[in-house]
Amino acid sequence: MTETEMIPPAAPGATIDEIQKGWNDLTLRVGQLEVERTALEQENKILRQMVETVIEHRQKSHSELVMLLAGLVSKLQLNDVGVIVSRLVEHNTQTSQFLAALVKGTADPAMEQPVVLKTWDQAKRDLISAIKPVLDELIQADTPIETELIQSLAEHPDNFFAPAFIRANRCFIKGQVPRERIAREFGADALIYFNDMSTDPKLNPHPKPEEIVLAFKPDFEALFAANPSIPAQNREGLLKLYEKVQKSKAPTEQARAQKNTFQKLSFLIELLHYYENQNTEAPDVIFAQRLPALIEAMSSTRPNEPLDEKTILAAENLVAFVMNSDHRLMIINNLGKGSDEGKTLKFTLRLRPEKIPDAAHVVSEFVRHFSPPSPSKPPAPEAIAILLRPLAPEAKLLVISGIMTTDRLRREEAEKLGKAVAQALNLKLPERIKAAETMSAEMERQQAWGRIKDMITKRTEAPLVAAAFRERLNAKYDSDEIRQSWLTLIEADTISLIRVFCQLPYLDNGKTDPIARPVIETYVSRMTHEKYASSYAKVTNSLRSMFQAKPDSPLVVNFIALVRWVDPGAADRLSRDIGMVVAA
Repeated sequence: MTETEMIPPAAPGATIDEIQKGWNDLTLRVGQLEVERTALEQENKILRQMVETVIEHRQKSHSELVMLLAGLVSKLQLNDVGVIVSRLVEHNTQTSQFLAALVKGTADPAMEQPVVLKTWDQAKRDLISAIKPVLDELIQADTPIETELIQSLAEHPDNFFAPAFIRANRCFIKGQVPRERIAREFGADALIYFNDMSTDPKLNPHPKPEEIVLAFKPDFEALFAANPSIPAQNREGLLKLYEKVQKSKAPTEQARAQKNTFQKLSFLIELLHYYENQNTEAPDVIFAQRLPALIEAMSSTRPNEPLDEKTILAAENLVAFVMNSDHRLMIINNLGKGSDEGKTLKFTLRLRPEKIPDAAHVVSEFVRHFSPPSPSKPPAPEAIAILLRPLAPEAKLLVISGIMTTDRLRREEAEKLGKAVAQALNLKLPERIKAAETMSAEMERQQAWGRIKDMITKRTEAPLVAAAFRERLNAKYDSDEIRQSWLTLIEADTISLIRVFCQLPYLDNGKTDPIARPVIETYVSRMTHEKYASSYAKVTNSLRSMFQAKPDSPLVVNFIALVRWVDPGAADRLSRDIGMVVAA
């Protein structure tokens, strides 16, 4: 029999008297809690208002700070100002959205766009608006490029950089057609009328089918008449394509107009692509290489044909689309690397604005451009007047002043030429024409040796270049001049360096220039120094090649003799390095 568990007796319940006695305390406590709750709610509201006020102030102050930074950055000489400002604006938008999400969930309207971004967006809109009429002009020019490809650029300008359009562009320039286009439009039977310009047994034996380009065979017309197997519709289209290609290749005004329109379109699309991809595109490549080449190609004229006003205006209109003044100047300064006509266009564009930056230097370089060094005769006044006609009267007077003060002519000849040019232009010279602004000694030195460097670049005969060296060093003989002369010499090609070095001591009358020995001694000391080891290696390699080809070469013998004249030890070292026997 199990033992039963003992259950404790239940606690006696509260009596009515006890409940009535505790009711007042309970009511008081509930009332106190209600008061405290109301106070906490009010305090929370006040705190929330304070937090919202702080966040709102933070949003506004951050936006103002971004606007100030954007204004400061836009005044700096930076190539990617637009990218930096757009990043600032993007950062401000993200910060505002995060702060707003903490309290309200929605951000305030965006702050006003910085001026530089407004200009940037306006420049892109102007470019897009300018591209459409050029596309219509290119279509009306009846080029061999497919019309569908050209029309696609109106909505998607970046298609210009797609592989299909790149091949079409190259074919247009070279007078060829893509193989895939011929096969698609006229069928494989039409390939018999073309020569494959891509497949090469050694260099490119297996090109991709879409990369093959074709050229019409020279006897296309006879071959076309002898093979009527192609359907009539395809024959008509193929004949029209042949006529288009021949017209675009012909040296006519129509073909030139087609090329100019294409170059103009390329300029606008290249510039638009840069503005839309500044994070990945290098400004030096676009503004120092691509765009100057397009301007120069579009402005090219026939040999000895002066620039016309239409060409200059077209170049100015294209350059005006560039937003940054430094970029515009970069384009103009990089003209003329391929032709004298391009260089003339460069100086014309530099001298046409009302305010000409660095006018003295530009005028001096322009005068050097159309005035060949002695002993060549200066150009006729009428020829110079033709070059100056596109300029304003003030710029013409500046150039005439530069002619009258140039160091390429004797003073009397320079003044006579300047007056003749003014007469040809119907300009009245002031009583005392103002000379160019006084240049610093360093700038004058750089210009003087720049002229000598041009002589070396143009393959002027070594005695004339050596005479220019002697003339300059005799006029201003100091350590800076000798250093600059050495730098000019080693920048030349090695053969020119050796020839000028060998001619340097000898005057026209057969005597030796008094300053030749210290100058050559300085050159030898620098050449054998480890700082110029690369220049020494180039000289020894060239002398070694000449010595192996002809041991009694006058250049080798004279060079070694001049080195031995000032430093026998350096001559022995040089002789050993080129393989000559050195006497014990």
